[in-house]
Amino acid sequence: MSNYLDAVIVEHNPSQKKIDRAVIWLHGLGASGHDFEPVVPQLGLADDMAVRFIFPHAPNRPVTVNGGMVMPAWYDILEMSLERKVDIAQIEESSQQIHDLIAREIERGVKPEHIVIAGFSQGGAVAYHVALGYPQRLAGLMALSTYLATNDNIDYSEANKDMPILIEHGTHDPVVPVVLGEKAQELLSAKGYSVVYHTYPMAHQVCMPQIQNIGKWMNKVLA
Repeated sequence: MSNYLDAVIVEHNPSQKKIDRAVIWLHGLGASGHDFEPVVPQLGLADDMAVRFIFPHAPNRPVTVNGGMVMPAWYDILEMSLERKVDIAQIEESSQQIHDLIAREIERGVKPEHIVIAGFSQGGAVAYHVALGYPQRLAGLMALSTYLATNDNIDYSEANKDMPILIEHGTHDPVVPVVLGEKAQELLSAKGYSVVYHTYPMAHQVCMPQIQNIGKWMNKVLA
């Protein structure tokens, strides 16, 4: 039996149906699963949709670029160069923990094609790794203010070649420069993926117009 990551669970289910949709949403470095919990009621999801949001907490580990300070992190960041030198093995380890959460949702009766994988910043790098390599068709991938850290290490899945991908970034992001969002979009588009790319005049954060757009996208891919 897997030791599942601790997670915040929020259910959107106005019609009190059996939950048959899921979103697994990963937070950024030093944050927690509570980070995006308040966003769910602001998404404007359809009333007839029954969605379980899973916001897992990253394990605590030392982070090299922060002087070795121990904090919630999906993986160690070794250098803050533009390309980001990261611990690939830890990304793969975190990805396996997300695979376990997907498997649990499937056991609960949610089909893989009704599961969205989402992530912000560091969580987005893991979300890319999970969704692009997942062997069964998923509902979609959402990558917020993040970068594609493991392009050379992903075993790209044929099952998800037509998976909807939403990439969103702040044009004034001082933490993850917007050029990294553009690079991911260009790389995935060149591979034939259907990518929707939006930018917003903001820093390393989310904003209300963006949250509304995310809600519209989720209503579509989870319909």
